[in-house]
Amino acid sequence: MLWSFAVAALCLYRAGHDKADSINDANSNSFGRLLMTETAFNTSGTVRNAVHQIDIRSILQWLTSPAAPQPVDELPMLRSHLQALREVRVTPVQRAHALDRLYKRGMTVITRLLPSLTRDLVLPVPRKTRRIVNGVLNLLQMIADDMLALLEEPFLARPPELALWRSLQALSQQLLISHLIACPAPTGSWQQLHQTYARVRRLQVDTAVPRGASRKLQDVYYSAVLLGCAQPASLTPQEVLFLADYFERFADQVEPISTAVSATPATFWIDPARDVAACSALRNLSRPAAPLECFSCVRLCLLLRAQIAQLDAGTSASELNLPDFAGTSAGRGVLGRLATRWSDLGKRRYIRRRQNHRALLGTGIDGLWHIGKKEDPASVNVSTWMVTNESPEGYAVMHVTGNTGVLSVGNVVAIRTDFDQNWQICLVRWALSENPEHLELGLQILAPKAVPAILAQPSHDTGTEYLRVLILPEIPKLRSGQSLVVATGALPKERDKLLLLIEGNNISVREVSRTGIEEQTGSVEIMSIESVQNPF
Repeated sequence: MLWSFAVAALCLYRAGHDKADSINDANSNSFGRLLMTETAFNTSGTVRNAVHQIDIRSILQWLTSPAAPQPVDELPMLRSHLQALREVRVTPVQRAHALDRLYKRGMTVITRLLPSLTRDLVLPVPRKTRRIVNGVLNLLQMIADDMLALLEEPFLARPPELALWRSLQALSQQLLISHLIACPAPTGSWQQLHQTYARVRRLQVDTAVPRGASRKLQDVYYSAVLLGCAQPASLTPQEVLFLADYFERFADQVEPISTAVSATPATFWIDPARDVAACSALRNLSRPAAPLECFSCVRLCLLLRAQIAQLDAGTSASELNLPDFAGTSAGRGVLGRLATRWSDLGKRRYIRRRQNHRALLGTGIDGLWHIGKKEDPASVNVSTWMVTNESPEGYAVMHVTGNTGVLSVGNVVAIRTDFDQNWQICLVRWALSENPEHLELGLQILAPKAVPAILAQPSHDTGTEYLRVLILPEIPKLRSGQSLVVATGALPKERDKLLLLIEGNNISVREVSRTGIEEQTGSVEIMSIESVQNPF
């Protein structure tokens, strides 16, 4: 009876899943309008000419006008008015008033724009999207600089904490957006952030909450620093936004400590003279003689583990004052990896060797499923990459040519090098893209091969559902049993018994149970499985 069901299920699956998946470019129409606007605005020195014609009345008049329907249309005028405000002759009070309103309008525009920048984002980031991002980064830099310049205005009797808070906020947003597109931070951003906070501490306003703000200056600073410590290159845009929100809520768990305290995986130091994020105290770097700050995340790690345990026990994210994403399997996976990384920073077990040879890369569960079926590589979306270094644990690769498909951190890929005709199964651990033509990936090897299978699961609404999955073999001394790779969220948490259909020379049916979760990312879940003994 079960054999008949398996054959019928496989036939139904083939009939309903022969169409190839297509990828829509969601960004092409969203940003065309800004591209035309900025091109027209920046040609032939028109920005500079327009600046000279703007006076304080023009700036204030524009600020009273309604916001543009599309937030991208606001960016050129915001930058133009900020530049004009630097050059017009006004009183310090007038300058502060205009800058206050430009800041509020600018941050509102950026808040409205962020969802469209990160929705369906693929790597490398398209040229149009990157051009918009550069415009936003330039705007934030102008805001940060102008807020600091307010402190130098003579006869302006205003508390310094508001201008410093806004400068820190603009710089932290600049770093956040860079993390979102897997791009290095703008030159000087980290150094300016550290030095601005050093000024905050000298003025002894680090614990102040300016009027209209919701957080202390030290929390604004540490939330940006913690995000840099979380290895943002290993996160998807959604995960970056999630951790940014998380750190905004719990940055007060950071503990400043003496530089004499013993180094642990959760301790970091900052050198204000360097344009870099906070460095782990365990990293083998040339440490400065007198770092500005040394801090510990031990208390934050304990909180992370307690929150994960409560989430696993059924407590909702809202009850724990966590972002909604924490209630998803991908969100718990991010928190778990962070707690592990800051609790036990393992040393690299193998030396990486520099290489310079080509490899083919296939992406996604569907792509790897077809590769595992021994189908013609021409029918699968593969691209050519250069292996820049490798070790027994993985590879660093740089894109050379070909359509990369939908690539993101946390997805699975298959790699085939010139020296091995087998396809190794890997997980994308980090990504870096400095420009639209540049993309580098860090790959962790999961298995030397994968067996494609169909997961049949009953559904009350649509009947039996069929999912493409991958079975990873056991690896002595590394993985004691088999593992199953499925799309994130595809399986209900409470479903332990699974039915797998495997097509080889013959069709085989396996009933398995999942025994644990090995990895959870925004794209895939990797779970350990074992065969059910005597299922009949």
